[in-house]
Amino acid sequence: MQTATGFTQKLEDEAIYILRETFAQFKNPTILFSGGKDSISLVHLSIKAFWPSPPPFALLHIDTGHNFSETISFRDQLVKKHKLKLIVRSVEDTIRIKKLKEESGPYASRNQLQTHTLLGAISELKIDACIGGARRDEERSRAKERFFSFRDQFGKWDVEHQRPEVFDLLNGRIHKGEHIRVFPLSNWTEQDVWQYIKREKIEVPDLYFAHERQVFERDGLIWTADPLVYRLENENIILKTIRFRTVGDMTCTAACESSAKTVEEVIQEISTSLISERGARIDDKRSEAAMEKRKTEGYF
Repeated sequence: MQTATGFTQKLEDEAIYILRETFAQFKNPTILFSGGKDSISLVHLSIKAFWPSPPPFALLHIDTGHNFSETISFRDQLVKKHKLKLIVRSVEDTIRIKKLKEESGPYASRNQLQTHTLLGAISELKIDACIGGARRDEERSRAKERFFSFRDQFGKWDVEHQRPEVFDLLNGRIHKGEHIRVFPLSNWTEQDVWQYIKREKIEVPDLYFAHERQVFERDGLIWTADPLVYRLENENIILKTIRFRTVGDMTCTAACESSAKTVEEVIQEISTSLISERGARIDDKRSEAAMEKRKTEGYF
């Protein structure tokens, strides 16, 4: 049934069912928290799913050191407001301890390196289920995921060895060292998430709404003029009114020009957009199978 906001109630029911099944089947399930709208929606769903008890999941944030400051501030406020347990693991620490080599140049990213930190945290904390906000509409390899997505003892994903999910039956059986990635929002779209944010009055970082920002342009994309973002000498800093459709690392997440300052205006804008939500994520554009390759190596 579609509500007055345009959100289909079945999606919330499905997500809450998956969250409750995850709690029932695993010993140490944890939400992978990025500070973006999808993981914020997961926290909200978890609160609803287990109310009046507190949500039983800790939040795990893999901090690359290249996050937007607004995202970190919002994360800390959300944790304090709902008295959540937050676990942070730093890619910077992993680079130092493992002596990993960072990329350099205009499109350098730590996305490849954060896999090491994530898998290390899963092993250290004995996490047997990682709950993430990935959706099938985002990218072709994510469209291949199940609600319960199996990972082997090395944290790797194999599309040919995923389990069938029929009649709402979810199989979380694993051996020691293996784990499951859980995706309660699999059937949601970007539009669904925003309609849900509108209906539930969920707060999200200001980055998602139009604001003036110092930026520069490269290859037809708009980048934040921050010391962490590589900028060539001929790339001049200008002031533009922009917003972000995703809030990943600022080094690989471009903005879009926008005048959408409210949730309603964002919903209207994305309904007519010809560019996909992740169209400004450079890490997805490295090859046709960039995301799938990273997933087989243990990436989110």
